[in-house]
Amino acid sequence: MNNFEFYNPVKIIFGKGTIAKLREQLPRNARILMVYGGGSIHRNGIYKQVTDALNGFQYGEFSGIEPNPHYETCMKAVDKVHKEGFDFLLAVGGGSVIDATKFIAAAALCDGEPWDFFIRKKPVEKALPLGVILTLPATGSEMNERSIISRVETNQKLGLHSQKLYPKFSILDPETSYSLPKRQIANGVVDAFIHVVEQYLTYPVDSPVQDYYAEGLMRTLIDEGRKVLLYPNDYNVRANLMWAATNALNGLIGCGVPQDWSSHRMGYGLTTEYGMDHAQTLAIILPGVMEFKKKEKEQKILRMGNVLFNIHEGSVDERIARTIGEVERFFRHMGLKTRLSEVGLGEEAIEAVAMPIEKMQWKLGENENITAEEARKILRLRL
Repeated sequence: MNNFEFYNPVKIIFGKGTIAKLREQLPRNARILMVYGGGSIHRNGIYKQVTDALNGFQYGEFSGIEPNPHYETCMKAVDKVHKEGFDFLLAVGGGSVIDATKFIAAAALCDGEPWDFFIRKKPVEKALPLGVILTLPATGSEMNERSIISRVETNQKLGLHSQKLYPKFSILDPETSYSLPKRQIANGVVDAFIHVVEQYLTYPVDSPVQDYYAEGLMRTLIDEGRKVLLYPNDYNVRANLMWAATNALNGLIGCGVPQDWSSHRMGYGLTTEYGMDHAQTLAIILPGVMEFKKKEKEQKILRMGNVLFNIHEGSVDERIARTIGEVERFFRHMGLKTRLSEVGLGEEAIEAVAMPIEKMQWKLGENENITAEEARKILRLRL
């Protein structure tokens, strides 16, 4: 196992009815800006639960955060923070809202250009405190220090991370996810599953704690993901999915092990160019990464096939092919496409993926050997 440092200060408040505990987590004299997306929290009753809990506090609202949050929209929220003197942010939503709120927290106290956090890797030296009420299990942003933001003006989607951006608390009530459309639930399951894969499917470094933990999470997401399609109002299924998604990217399973993240980086190009759902980009690209890098990932693919799909007979090549096929079959079972042609794209999409890699001079993957040209080859496997 490799050396590592692990730090995660986020307080988790989990279970039904826990939004009522919000007021206990907030600084008494805080001026709170509640940040959310569209109108769904009005329709499903979450807005009323939150505002009831905020009764007696000074608070305002900022809505309209996009599914892939825009830098331009976030900067409007920063202006509101400055003009109205808010000193605590409350994200009510899924990963996009949480990511946006983290960036707003950093940008509000930034001396200079906030986009430098992304392109120049300027460190976040200070940020407003924030809390989270999670409504969509998927990204794990409720328990990590990461934020992914899209800038429309430059057609870029980039990420930052800083210990200053950990939420002070996150409230996870599985019942908040009941009203989500089937597509969003399926996307969340696949997104969380691939978060685990990015930290697991590399090469062995004798890390049984992380490996067994990751395999348990993937098994949970497969089993509960299939169940949620059949029993959408089963509380235990929703609870297991929400907690699995949080643990998929709270930092623990990535301690001391190599990590990939090439599928995510390549997927950003498809999202910015074509507006594709993040999880949908991953469902297309990951099988290509597995196929193209199967020799480098051989030992872990074989282990994955054995543990998750009971694949333990046949040659190495046969077992690898069957494992990739089972992963792809799971994505399809959840309702996602796995080929570019199935979403109406062809050769033109390859450059949408390769150009950002070329422009930023990224070298992706656990071995830092996926260049723009390698990415083109991977995408051609997914036509």
